[in-house]
Amino acid sequence: MKKYAGLMLLGALLVGCGTPGGPGSGGSTYTIRGNVLLPSGANTSLALTAPGQGEGSVDAARLETLWQLPHVRGEVLVEALPTDGLGSQALSVLSGVRLQAVEGTDLQIAATPAGETDEAFARRLAQAGLHVQPNFVYEALSTPNDPGFPGGNRPGVVVRGTAYDQDYLTRIDALGGWNRLEALGKPVSGVLTAVLDTGVDTSHPELAGRLRPGFDFCSRLVGDTCQGTDANPSEVTVGDVGHGTSSAGLIAANTNNGIGIASLTWRGTVLPVKVFGADTATNTSSATSASLTAGLRYAVQQGAKVINMSLGFAGQNGQPAQADPALARAVQDAANADIVLVAAAGNTPNQGLYYPASDPNVLAVGAVSKDDNVLSCFSARPLPGQKALDLVAPGGQAGTGTSNCYTTSPFDILTLARVQDGSYTLRAGTSEAAPQVSGTAALLRAAFPDLNASQIRQALKEGARNTGAGAMLNVLGAVNRAANMTGTTPPPSGSAYTLTVQALQGGQQITAKTFSGTLASGQRAAPYVLSGLPAGTYELRASINLAGKTYTGSAQATVPAGSSGNATQDIQTR
Repeated sequence: MKKYAGLMLLGALLVGCGTPGGPGSGGSTYTIRGNVLLPSGANTSLALTAPGQGEGSVDAARLETLWQLPHVRGEVLVEALPTDGLGSQALSVLSGVRLQAVEGTDLQIAATPAGETDEAFARRLAQAGLHVQPNFVYEALSTPNDPGFPGGNRPGVVVRGTAYDQDYLTRIDALGGWNRLEALGKPVSGVLTAVLDTGVDTSHPELAGRLRPGFDFCSRLVGDTCQGTDANPSEVTVGDVGHGTSSAGLIAANTNNGIGIASLTWRGTVLPVKVFGADTATNTSSATSASLTAGLRYAVQQGAKVINMSLGFAGQNGQPAQADPALARAVQDAANADIVLVAAAGNTPNQGLYYPASDPNVLAVGAVSKDDNVLSCFSARPLPGQKALDLVAPGGQAGTGTSNCYTTSPFDILTLARVQDGSYTLRAGTSEAAPQVSGTAALLRAAFPDLNASQIRQALKEGARNTGAGAMLNVLGAVNRAANMTGTTPPPSGSAYTLTVQALQGGQQITAKTFSGTLASGQRAAPYVLSGLPAGTYELRASINLAGKTYTGSAQATVPAGSSGNATQDIQTR
């Protein structure tokens, strides 16, 4: 396999090495449900309050929503039963009910009387002035069932007859980070992340529901010049084919879906921004200052919170003002827009950090070999006067330790390839290291939306693990640093809210539903259910009004035709 391609035209170089249509609706309808998450996390406990009644009473519409969510059947969770002073109605409702205290909490589990539904029992308890909720069942996030995730009995992903796994996820402690987020009640998801690259294979099943429409800023390459733009950001057909698909997959491939690989964000969203064009005569692809600058400004306009650039060139020692003034201005504007910018450091060890990785506004990511203490033989090193590598991450072994650096190795990075090329492959390059940092940044921004880009950068760097090769990306460390930074005050107990959730396709509303209720102490999420939807991919938009403030957010959800009938998608608000 060809593991490195020098694709420089007009100075643009991919710093990676290596080698369309939505679901139909059929005749059935489906349900999308989940939680709308307030800034700084979530918890699914809710007090049930009806309009015009006291706290602890119940709204039938809210109960209908709550009890459709997965919960332990045959019981109701009751909060803070007082030791005395229960009203006669509460005493009557609880008479003969089996109660079990939940050790270490102020909760009691009340067994639902025979012949009564959990929902009806909860209604009676709430009308008696008690705080009640379902005993929700959570899905463990810690070990995705994707065969490429390392450990257990998972078989790996077969590439050219040999099974490989994603050992790099273990080395950066992705599992520890996901577990920590779960323990904090935070979403394991990702904010909108723009991937400036060679395009993306939009037909890849691992990217179904994970892509925004995107744009192509280099429709064709004429000589050295990008010409034309269009709305189709599909992969280039020559050169380092599959490069952009690989980057997108490392960040946001569908996870816990029983196939292929796991991604850093599980269910994040990628904005594919194609900035490379193809030259069939030379079998190469390249970008230009014009296409990169236009792509970067487009990503800002589209609301990306993280931008991954697995590309660069080694011009003028990589100093931004000398290297590419037009792109440098766009980078500065993106940084001013509170976006985390990540770039691959470069794939030649003696030419310094490539631009834009060398820009002070950008996190420069180098690659480590199979040994975390050793930079991969191809990974760029800073020249005198340049900044240091901000972070390193696994980038593949390639020919590290041999006389030929640019070759293949079984210790390279397992990632996505175009469907027509087998869907999965091994790649090596700082292009594969950078998306791991971008994916972690997207993970942090979704879980801690009150932190700005500078704080996310700080959490990534301070949470890193010190190695002989530099500051090694550590997802758990980054999560812990971000958690220590956040200081958002939860909404006050008893805050009434109004929530509206819309489902759209092609910008047109398919359905919308409004919910109302009251948050319990520390509550940071409100559930929603949208029913009667045809199969397909939807943009979900949520707006929740709470304590005089309005929080909004969006997400994508896909219900495949012939599925079990449900899709689950949380919506993070800001």
